[in-house]
Amino acid sequence: MDLALLRTFVTVHRAGSFTRAAALLGLSQPAVTSQIRTLERQLGRPLFLRQARGVTPTTIGDELAHKAAPHLDALVEIAETGANADFSLRTLHLAGPPEFTAERVLPALTDLTGEDGQEFALRASFGNAEEVLEGLAAGHHDLAVSTARPRGALLSATALCDEEHVLVAAPSRAERIDTGKLDRNGASALEHVPVVEVHESLPFVSRYWASVFDSRPPTPGTVVVPDLRAVLACTAAGAGLAVLPRYLCADALERGEVVALYEPAVPPLRTYFLVVRTGTLALPHIARAHEWLQRAAGEWC
Repeated sequence: MDLALLRTFVTVHRAGSFTRAAALLGLSQPAVTSQIRTLERQLGRPLFLRQARGVTPTTIGDELAHKAAPHLDALVEIAETGANADFSLRTLHLAGPPEFTAERVLPALTDLTGEDGQEFALRASFGNAEEVLEGLAAGHHDLAVSTARPRGALLSATALCDEEHVLVAAPSRAERIDTGKLDRNGASALEHVPVVEVHESLPFVSRYWASVFDSRPPTPGTVVVPDLRAVLACTAAGAGLAVLPRYLCADALERGEVVALYEPAVPPLRTYFLVVRTGTLALPHIARAHEWLQRAAGEWC
């Protein structure tokens, strides 16, 4: 079986589209279509179901991808590092959410990339769960940190840690909130308090309201900025209330820059996952980073 055809097949399987696969491979869309048809003729079975937008693998296609992808990834790794690994430092391509990756993941990997005993070079990129998982599946990343567990057999996920969410505001803002009413009547005490969030859909506040108050937040975002660290800064400046991961606002809470408005008996949690393409943990640098982050996460929770 032609390895070039297999490489094209795996790229289409990961991209979910002949057009996206063609862009990743540097080929024309007709060339990709022709290669897939050739492989299907060789196997005597269809590998994809063509749809209006993209393609969906058949059962045979999923089975072939599961078997072939790890070996193709290993061959690419050999080609990139060369025959003598001693003279070629491997690069780990990491992706994850900006705040958690910057505050937790990258510092934890520093010991593996420092001058003493350097094990690999590191390249990091940021994105939401959908973006990083799509990039991982397409082969742009080696290791991803995600708040969503991927489906299917192509990607493998391991729970890394849980983050606790805290409802906070600046002390000057908290003084104007009837905490007694908050205890008695829940979210109604916060109806007119401005909200600081990362998106217009209020993902953090909505999740907190649903979990703790069994309701929806009545107030739209007053300040919307796509970075939790900026949300913390705006909240500490008095812009409104926010829901933040405890790890991110712990120092600000200790310094009194923000205060917790409510401490529910069971705080809302969100789980982070370490995700790789199935089979790639056989590659030493990916396995080492994966193991190191799991060990470090034991101190984060």
